[in-house]
Amino acid sequence: MRLDKFLSTALGITRKEAGKLLKDKRIEVNGDVVKNGALKITPDCDVECDGRSLQMTGPKYFMLNKPQGYVCSHVDDFNPTVFVLLDEVSPEKLHVAGRLDADTTGLVLLTDDGQWSHRITSPRHVCEKVYYVETADPIPESAVTAFAEGVQLRSEKELTRPAKLEILGEREALITISEGKYHQVKRMFAAIGNKVEALHREKIGAVELDDTLEPGEYRPLTEEEIAGF
Repeated sequence: MRLDKFLSTALGITRKEAGKLLKDKRIEVNGDVVKNGALKITPDCDVECDGRSLQMTGPKYFMLNKPQGYVCSHVDDFNPTVFVLLDEVSPEKLHVAGRLDADTTGLVLLTDDGQWSHRITSPRHVCEKVYYVETADPIPESAVTAFAEGVQLRSEKELTRPAKLEILGEREALITISEGKYHQVKRMFAAIGNKVEALHREKIGAVELDDTLEPGEYRPLTEEEIAGF
């Protein structure tokens, strides 16, 4: 493949933009600066742009351990976005499959595969999410039954879908939900007269947050994790 075509595909840019990168001596092939876009490259070539290794584009899938204070959008007037945590070429092409609030931490999935993320977020597909919750007041045992039967959220016509609540301590619990209403977990606890003080997502579908990832760190999903949706 021609080098300029490879750059166009790998970076999602035009041939003209690829030519400018070459002219500005920002491209290296196997450690050497290259300016010739007609250079033929093979799969074993190491192509770098500004010191970052490039690969042919294809669907990308990542898990991120979201820290507190970051938002799951590309632009925000008040908070940093999760995309500044990514050391990837063209992070603006990625989107979040299932957003978290700025003050909620934990598992976030990012991809550029719209069909894949639709299977996670669409109400037509039942995708369970597991959250660790800390509350302001003690959690009564009656909440287990209430959540299993569905609760009435303010401004909602229908009850929530059945949710599983596992009480871990006086003010700690795991909650598993299968829908994604706005601020749902917080609103569910508010509906029983309690307040969520801390919320951390641990699992989406069969994908669990990698416990080796520190807040702000991420990694590619494995083929098995990707195939789970």
